[in-house]
Amino acid sequence: MQVITNPHRAGQKLAPSAPYPSTDAARVADLLAQCPVAKETPMVDAGKLAPVSQLWVKDERARMNLGSFKALGAAYVIARHAAERSSEPDEQTLAGTTYVTASAGNHGMSVAAGARIFGAKAVVYISETVPETFAERLKGQKAEVVRSGADYAASMEAARTAADENGWILLSDSSWDGYFDLPWTLMEGYLQMAAEAVRQCPKVPTHILLQAGVGGLAGAVAAYARKTWGDAPKIVVVEPEAAPALQASIAAGECVFADGPDSIMGRLDCKEPSLIALNGLARDADLFLTLSDDDVAAKLDAMAKIGLATTASGGAGLAAVMNETARNAMGIAEHSRVLCFLSEIAE
Repeated sequence: MQVITNPHRAGQKLAPSAPYPSTDAARVADLLAQCPVAKETPMVDAGKLAPVSQLWVKDERARMNLGSFKALGAAYVIARHAAERSSEPDEQTLAGTTYVTASAGNHGMSVAAGARIFGAKAVVYISETVPETFAERLKGQKAEVVRSGADYAASMEAARTAADENGWILLSDSSWDGYFDLPWTLMEGYLQMAAEAVRQCPKVPTHILLQAGVGGLAGAVAAYARKTWGDAPKIVVVEPEAAPALQASIAAGECVFADGPDSIMGRLDCKEPSLIALNGLARDADLFLTLSDDDVAAKLDAMAKIGLATTASGGAGLAAVMNETARNAMGIAEHSRVLCFLSEIAE
């Protein structure tokens, strides 16, 4: 476990070419109001899990029937495209359009579902290590699934090549130099989750814990929390020890690649951050904390026993507040009010 204080808080961008995350939650809500399955997800009292005054968990497992917060991302981008093309979009609005991406999990499901709803085609590249059960879930959303490469980075490179060769729309949940517009809009979709959490919290949290891979969830929620609550909450970004991409970049003062072994926190096992998220979190986050696989795995059964079954990726932030050493490092005490996000269903 390692914790660092953010020396760039409220300072300058670490990636000058990239924008900050959006904070326009109203734009998201207006579009989602047209979606019959876009229902609010619950806030759960999980006070039994840690000795704090309040422990609130925003439960994203039922989001739009897709099993994770990612339903608000790529599908939101595709819905925006459909709304731009027609005032009354339907299942034929994006016919002839193909979206391509790489995925190790829920992002691919969001791309596939969004494309299916509006008549587009989805092609999802997955690596050799992704379970066949996930490939079948993607096919259930009518996606074309292509296996390519030994890891996520290789499958993403294959997706980028396919986009260039075929004139397809590359829809990634990360951002890099020259690729900002779509991931900026994708992160904007996550603001729906943040806005709901703000409405549902009866008091301002003293701490907000946000697990991160490339940083999309963390960057969006942190930006909206600062807009709404100012400096009141201490915002903590939680990453796997095997993939401290944001922590390492914050320490270096620039985007860096953080290589390491595979982690059981597979959805968070990202070795390079999104530049948009990095800018937002350099401005908005207070602490960056890493947890080992064992740190997180040890807490999953306790979560499940109170009805919060999830994966190591989905429960990493909650696992941090359940860990006494981590609580002490974050300044969480018995009087603290803590907000966490349960980001996906158990596999």
